[in-house]
Amino acid sequence: MIGVAAGIGVVLLAAMILLPGHHSPANADLDLSPAAVGPAPSDTTKSKPAEKLMVGPGPVATTAELAQPWSEREFLFRGPLSAEPVPAMVVRLPGGALWGFFLREPFGQCELKYVTDLQELADDYGYHAAHPMVVNPCTHAVYDLMRYGGGAPDGGLVRGDIVHGAGVRPPLAIEMRTDGKEIVAVRSE
Repeated sequence: MIGVAAGIGVVLLAAMILLPGHHSPANADLDLSPAAVGPAPSDTTKSKPAEKLMVGPGPVATTAELAQPWSEREFLFRGPLSAEPVPAMVVRLPGGALWGFFLREPFGQCELKYVTDLQELADDYGYHAAHPMVVNPCTHAVYDLMRYGGGAPDGGLVRGDIVHGAGVRPPLAIEMRTDGKEIVAVRSE
């Protein structure tokens, strides 16, 4: 009989807590409405909405956006083997050259990262650089935007030589062109 009474007590207590409008003294001052609590836990794992990215081939930035050395602009580029837009970036190098490249590692799925914080390069990647670099957070490979390395389909050189860590080849390149005030992603290797 005591077990049944205890069971009924637990059910009544649970019902009181779960019924709308019930506030126990411990949470009497808490506002538990959806607006006050915020998004459900499953929503908190979603990333913030990204800015609208331009899609190449075609215009992906303006010359004003990339006027300074080491300035960058992310965009999407439809890959040569599928119509799926792939994350990409264009960087203005010292001397005025533009370097466009896919942000997905060659022959893999890791997203490359453009790092302008030289201390981060030293601390997180073990490489002391004099200028920004592109890194692979999965393998910790560091790519130098100012140097060329092997890897082009025709046996030629591709910008972004691997200067630290292990990588298959430099990032896949995207040909960039200036057309008036627009920077245009033309084609990929």
